[in-house]
Amino acid sequence: MPFIKLFIAIIAVAAALGWNSQGAYGQDAGWPRTIRHAAGELTLASKPQRIVSTTPSVTGILLAMEAPLLASTATTPSPLTDAKGFFSQWAGDADRRGVKVLYPNLKFDIEAVLGWKPDLVIASTTGADSILPHRAELEALGVPTLVVDYSSRSWQELASELGRATGLESEAAAAISRFDADLAAAARVIAAKGSKASIVGYKIAGSYSVARTSSPVAKLMSGLGFEIVGLPPELKPNSARPSDFEFFSRENLSAAIAADIVFLLRATQKDVEALLAEPVLANHPAVAGKRVYPLGLTSFRIDPYSGRQILEQVRASFAKP
Repeated sequence: MPFIKLFIAIIAVAAALGWNSQGAYGQDAGWPRTIRHAAGELTLASKPQRIVSTTPSVTGILLAMEAPLLASTATTPSPLTDAKGFFSQWAGDADRRGVKVLYPNLKFDIEAVLGWKPDLVIASTTGADSILPHRAELEALGVPTLVVDYSSRSWQELASELGRATGLESEAAAAISRFDADLAAAARVIAAKGSKASIVGYKIAGSYSVARTSSPVAKLMSGLGFEIVGLPPELKPNSARPSDFEFFSRENLSAAIAADIVFLLRATQKDVEALLAEPVLANHPAVAGKRVYPLGLTSFRIDPYSGRQILEQVRASFAKP
């Protein structure tokens, strides 16, 4: 009996330390693991330690969850980026973390990728940063490539997916929790009170659109207390293409904006003034009452960094006296 009790105690201690009959797991528990992603399945032998991102739209999420990110593709420098082509909302954090430019101007460079000796490449399914045509080549060279779809997912969903793939589940959850706390804090000082609002893309690449109520930006604004209004049903058959936004022609601009508060996507105060001067909106309640507000230049796609910038932008306009 004493021997049996001792044996049970040893087994209990071993289990607590993360052992099983096949050997020691410790911090490597769960590896190798197979991850389903947007382009199929990927099996990783161990937790990635050298990650590179070919999709700047996802780089901010990787930074927020403290992934071991070595380098990121840069886009063409513009008012939305720093001089290197890193998006301005996370460029400073990337610099502090020592993240380098993988290759510039979204021009795929396989030698640059291989030069970092990555154990995981993050790629996207769509967009100008997609490298799907080169995925087979990378994998033939032994470079594991994880493909994500950021076009129809919130950054929180992507963070959870990336967390499972990289063994950073707790870090991804912590990043989401921190953002949720910031959202709740902002909501407490914003006088929204269920006010109805439309989120409008005005002359973005010559297009006009209204956010769907299911879009990430609409969910963010709903979290601040606004009731987001989408495109009126009678206009939906004219919507040009499916996405987080529904598109329409300029002549339908007034009818498409169904709320008396307007938030402008990818916009500054200069863009607000342009909308207020729009002839087809001269009699719209939001324009007549000058209830048009910018969401900032970085609001075109929400990550943890641009999301916080939206919170600050709305707080500045709607903070309770």
